Amino acid sequence: MKFGHVDNLTKIDFSIPPDHPGTTKLLKASKAKNLEVYVGCAKWNKKDLKNFYPRGTKDELAYYSTQFNCIELNATFYRLFPASTFENWYETTPENFKFFPKLEKSISHFKRLKDVGKIVENNIANMTHLREKLGMPFLQLHDNFKPKDFDRVVEFVENWTYDVPLAVEFRHTDWYNDDDVSSKLYDLLETHGITNILVDTAGRRDLMHMRLTTSTAFIRWVGSNDPKSDRSRLDKWITRISKWKESGLKKLFFFVHQNEELESPALSAHFIKKLNKKIGTKLQIPQTLDA
Repeated sequence: MKFGHVDNLTKIDFSIPPDHPGTTKLLKASKAKNLEVYVGCAKWNKKDLKNFYPRGTKDELAYYSTQFNCIELNATFYRLFPASTFENWYETTPENFKFFPKLEKSISHFKRLKDVGKIVENNIANMTHLREKLGMPFLQLHDNFKPKDFDRVVEFVENWTYDVPLAVEFRHTDWYNDDDVSSKLYDLLETHGITNILVDTAGRRDLMHMRLTTSTAFIRWVGSNDPKSDRSRLDKWITRISKWKESGLKKLFFFVHQNEELESPALSAHFIKKLNKKIGTKLQIPQTLDA
């Protein structure tokens, strides 16, 4: 995931901003007693996840799903896989494993939410072959998708009548630096139960809006392939998540990316170990060959 990549990290403020007042209010109203946690990587490809698969591993997904409880499924962004493929993924993975597939780029990037009803329907029809292992599909809008097309967002959200919950990632800075726009956006998402995705990446600190619109935190975290700063950044998230848990957070979906993905399993293991200790979760700590 190259989004937000920078060459010089020394000038980046990696602190996590204070929660948006709307987040505080929402979590207070939630009153959730237990936190459901899923942590995973963005892909299971052996070439990318170096030092993760034991020698001789033939079915990468089957092994991956013994180490993690979820996967952020980016492959579905590039093409819609047939229902049979989703069925195979379902059969390959253990009970309680979850998939979080990205909706096709034809929806978000080519048609830009205009006249996409049939494509969305086809996406969901195939994805639902994952049955109870379908976590939360998500929509990633193009970097240059601006608030001038807010009416398209409204139509898309109001037409999301599926039983499957949805998360959306807005990348253009104008969604967040204009108080009037952001207020209308947050109200729309919260009213319709759409989860607002948080992105933590070096070059786009403006996306750390810290505004949850449901009692689910969907976080796409992007490391910088700098072991010291990456682990320090993850530790900061442990503190914030602990606070959210005490405040009423119901679900956490946390996905670890890297500009070079080979370190993602090791960083995930670091994060899970610290999270287990801090908030009492009992997630399996993934094993890496260099551990």
